[in-house]
Amino acid sequence: MNHLEETKLLRQEPGGRHYNCAQSLLVPFAAEIGMEKEDAYALGTFFGAGMMHGSACGTLTAALMILGKAGKDKETAKKLVDDFLAAHGTTDCRCLLTAAEEKGIARKENCDGLVFDMCQKLAALLTKTK
Repeated sequence: MNHLEETKLLRQEPGGRHYNCAQSLLVPFAAEIGMEKEDAYALGTFFGAGMMHGSACGTLTAALMILGKAGKDKETAKKLVDDFLAAHGTTDCRCLLTAAEEKGIARKENCDGLVFDMCQKLAALLTKTK
């Protein structure tokens, strides 16, 4: 199973276990960053829903954790943040959800889209050399 397939599976809450946006990225990339899946799940626990407060998007914070643990450089991380900001107009969870709601997009559908897109970006970035 590739990263995207695993991410999509986790977003379906297998066995009734909830995976927030951060966990849905951290768990599939656990092996690449030298972590066990359960440790990656635990690490992401409080990063969903904008750090439980509508702040920084958990998808983005998880991606930055993955890049850092993978030894990627600051420029790579900054470009990822800048690209996210350019695509979505904000890095703030609350604002992302409000914008989606105004367009008639359900929360889960919106967050799934962000997670799946970021998963593909991470997979590509992790195959590049530092």
